[in-house]
Amino acid sequence: MTQTEISFKGRKRPLETALKAAFFLSSVIAIAATVGIVLSMLFETIRFFEHVSLSEFLFGLKWSPQTAIRADQVGSSGAFGAVPLITGTLLISAIAMVVAAPIGLISAIYLAEYASNRVRGIIKPMLEILAGIPTVVYGFFAALVVAPFLRMTGGQLGLEVASESALAAGLVMGVMIIPLISSLSDDALNAVPNALREASLGLGATKAETIKKVIVPAAIPGISGGFLLAASAAIGETMIVVMAAGLAANLTANPLEAVTTITAQIVALLTGDQEFDSAKTLSAFALGLLLFITTLFLNVIAMRIVNKYREQYD
Repeated sequence: MTQTEISFKGRKRPLETALKAAFFLSSVIAIAATVGIVLSMLFETIRFFEHVSLSEFLFGLKWSPQTAIRADQVGSSGAFGAVPLITGTLLISAIAMVVAAPIGLISAIYLAEYASNRVRGIIKPMLEILAGIPTVVYGFFAALVVAPFLRMTGGQLGLEVASESALAAGLVMGVMIIPLISSLSDDALNAVPNALREASLGLGATKAETIKKVIVPAAIPGISGGFLLAASAAIGETMIVVMAAGLAANLTANPLEAVTTITAQIVALLTGDQEFDSAKTLSAFALGLLLFITTLFLNVIAMRIVNKYREQYD
C-alpha cells in the first residue's frame, strides 16, 4: 500500500459522518432562512409598489399611512413618503453614536493599555452586563427617567422639550451600544503587536504618545468596523424608540422634538388586525426591506474596511 492509499478508518466513523451532516444541515437551514426572509419581504414590497410609486416612497416628505382596511371605510388615501422615517432613524442613531463612540473607545483604550489584570477582570464583565440588559428595560428607563429629566432641564433653560424626544431615545441608545464599541475596539487594540509598543517606547515616546500615534492608528480598521456595526445596531433598535421617541413622523432635525424611526413604524403598522391587501400593511415590508438593505450596506462597508486596511503583522 502506497502512502497515498493509506486509509484513516477513524475518519469514517459513524459519529464523524453524523456530525458532518448535522453541521452541513445547520448551515443550509441558516442560509435558507435568510433567503426566505429576504424573498418574503421582496414579494410583499413588490405588491406594495403596485399601490404606491417608488419615487413617492423614497422621496416623499409626509408619512401618514391611514388607508382603509375596508371598502366602505373613510380615509382610504394616505401618504407614504419615507423621508421623515429615514431622517428620524439617522437623527437618533447619530445621537447614539455621539454618546457611545467616545465613551466606548476611551474605555477600550483604558482596558487595553492602562488597566491591570485585576481591574480589567472587574470592569470588563460590568460593561458586558450592559449588553445583556433587555432593550425594553432601556426603554422604560428612557421614558420614565431620561425624558422627564430632559423636559424639566429644558424648561429651566427656557427650551421647549417634547415629552417624547429624539434626544432621550438617542442618549439611552448610546448607553446601550457602548459595550459593543468597547468590546470590538478592545479586541482591535489588543491585536496590535507588542513589538510596536516596545519600539515606540524604546525611541523615547511616552505611553500617551505611543497610544495616540502608534497603537490607535494601527487599530483604526478594527475600530472603524466596530463603529459601523454599532451604528447598524442603533438603526435596527425598536423598543427604545417606541417608548422614548414616540410614533410621530415629523420631518425635523431638532433633537428636542418627537420623531419616529423605520423600526418603530414597522411595529405600529403590523400591530392589531390588518389585512395584507392594503397599502398600509404592505408598507411595513417595504420599510423592512429598506432597513435590511441599509444595515447590510453598513455591514459590508465595515467588513471591507477591516479587510482592506488591516495591517498584516508577522
